[in-house]
Amino acid sequence: MSDTAILLSVAEMAEADRRTIAGGMPGADLMENAGAAVARIVQRFYPRGPVLVLCGPGNNGGDGFVAARHLLGAGRSVTLVLLGDASALKDDAAIMASRWTGGIHAPGRADPMEAAVIVDALFGAGLSKPLTGAAKALIEAANVSGRPIVAVDLPSGVHGDDGQPRGCAIQATHTVTFFRAKLGHLLLPGRELCGELHVADIGIPASVLSEIAFCQWRNDPALWRHLMPRPAASGHKYARGHVLVRGGAMAGAACLAGHAALRIGAGLVTLAQPQAAILQGGGPDALIRLACEGVPDWRRAIADPRRNVLLLGPGNGSNDATRGAVRDALATGRAVVLDADAITAFAGDPQGLFAVIDGAAILTPHAGEFARLFPDLETAGLSKLDRARRAAKRSGAVIVLKGADTVIAAPDGRAAINANAPPDLATAGTGDVLAGFCAGLLAQQMPAFEAACAAVWLHGAAAAAAGPCLIADDLPQAVRRPLAALRG
Repeated sequence: MSDTAILLSVAEMAEADRRTIAGGMPGADLMENAGAAVARIVQRFYPRGPVLVLCGPGNNGGDGFVAARHLLGAGRSVTLVLLGDASALKDDAAIMASRWTGGIHAPGRADPMEAAVIVDALFGAGLSKPLTGAAKALIEAANVSGRPIVAVDLPSGVHGDDGQPRGCAIQATHTVTFFRAKLGHLLLPGRELCGELHVADIGIPASVLSEIAFCQWRNDPALWRHLMPRPAASGHKYARGHVLVRGGAMAGAACLAGHAALRIGAGLVTLAQPQAAILQGGGPDALIRLACEGVPDWRRAIADPRRNVLLLGPGNGSNDATRGAVRDALATGRAVVLDADAITAFAGDPQGLFAVIDGAAILTPHAGEFARLFPDLETAGLSKLDRARRAAKRSGAVIVLKGADTVIAAPDGRAAINANAPPDLATAGTGDVLAGFCAGLLAQQMPAFEAACAAVWLHGAAAAAAGPCLIADDLPQAVRRPLAALRG
């Protein structure tokens, strides 16, 4: 797994700090390096004009004192505001405050409108209580000023584990974090509140990662590129897998999924559809059409072991027939992708689905479908990452919890958060394409977790390549560009 794509929780980052200090690096040196990194970002993007530094009562405030000192030394006009009493600062933050030679202002004594740029060093990633009083007023004044804001570690008010604001939060233009990005930098709305993210090296050695039990990453080709299938010179279509898609009366959804599976590299794709849907046509001519009117036809279709991946859900209908078809598919022991109606059909009996999952399976719910299978997780106040992880463990399947911050979670606890999906993907049929990408990669023997991660990333990359005003039909064609880039 890629080192640079690692994401850390607040507790894991604290452990990295602790182990580094135990290894001989003074905490004050880490703080000095962190504040200096913030100052460099300010100088790089906003090299002129007065700076307002907002410092809080903890270590985040200590970073702010360092940044202020470095900026003052670079000839900038710096006003420092401290939330709280300087005499109450402790440990490294107190040391850094003692090195500050400028004035210290109380909240309300400095006007954000007079600054060219604001440094937000009020609160760090572990904030647990909603912000009120003077802290809330400072944040609101900074946001309303319209001035660019450089946040230290995370925008104040945003929790580092779930990306959720605690009452209110800074809307940063840039965020400078340290060592590795945190979960809250990628989970919404934290990702949008961070602005542009910069990860600074402050002296924590990468070797501490081997001592921390992390298992989540930013979804990045470095995670799965080594497992991406590549056509062999001696290969043939049968060696690249055969996806069987169960269609329904809504022929377009299955066609989109089938087309996507072909484009992502599956050797063959068969649509098992009612005759009426076959007559509607649609999709590329390379799709094989198989009349499937009921249970006997479906069972005959899945009896062929060469159809090594079964995709159900798009346009299937949420009914007894779909539930039965899903159970039959899972009973084959082959890889299965369940989307849309194949998920919703088990809304009243999720355990009836989980009990028959035994093998490679990918479920691709959006938030509404997820809530139908896991209503207790949706209302438990968990982060999106935690919901997906618990769902994967409970179901025994890889869960792709879709959205602008799609989370991919495996039953063994591994997880990835995706961040490359443009908002243009919020249109009908794009989920069917994603399911097809998952199935096509599974057909080529890619492991389920990595196949789901690759499919989600390629889905976003294809949308970016397609550009504005895309429709779902554009994505299978557009995926060729990022696929070609991955192959070098």
